[in-house]
Amino acid sequence: MEQRVSLITLGVADVRRARAFYERLGWHGQEVEETVFFQAGGIALVLWGRDKLARDCGFTDGTITDRPAGGFSGVALAHNVRSEAEVDGLIAAAERAGATVTRPPAKTFYGGYAGYFTDLDGHAWEIAYNPGFPLAADGSITVPDFPVG
Repeated sequence: MEQRVSLITLGVADVRRARAFYERLGWHGQEVEETVFFQAGGIALVLWGRDKLARDCGFTDGTITDRPAGGFSGVALAHNVRSEAEVDGLIAAAERAGATVTRPPAKTFYGGYAGYFTDLDGHAWEIAYNPGFPLAADGSITVPDFPVG
C-alpha cells in the first residue's frame, strides 16, 4: 500500500451548514448529490451526512463492535487506487495485518469499486477505485469540475 491519503471525509450533521462554515474560512467547494468536495492540495476534503458515511463504511453510527476506541468517529480516510484488483488486494492485505473488514469490496453508487476496513483503533479506511478521480503519477487527485444542475 502506497503511503497516501486521497480523501478525508467528515461526517457532518448538516451538509449545508458545514459547507457555509468552510466557505467562511475561505475554502471553495463543489456540491454533488448532497456531498461537498474541497480541493486541499493533492487530496480532497469531503463533507457528507454522518449517517450516510457510517452506512457507507459498513457500520451504524455510534457502533463498531470489538473496537477498543468505541463508536464511529464520523471521519473516514480514503486511499484511492488504479484498479478494482488493487482494491481487492489491499483489503485482503489489511485484513491479514489485523484490520477488520467492515464492508467487503463491491461496486459503488458512483460507478467505482470500494471496500472499507478499520484499523486496530477503529479508524475507518476506504480503499477505492474511482474512475472519476484519476490518480496522478505521484498519487495525488484533483477534484473534477462537476456539472451544475
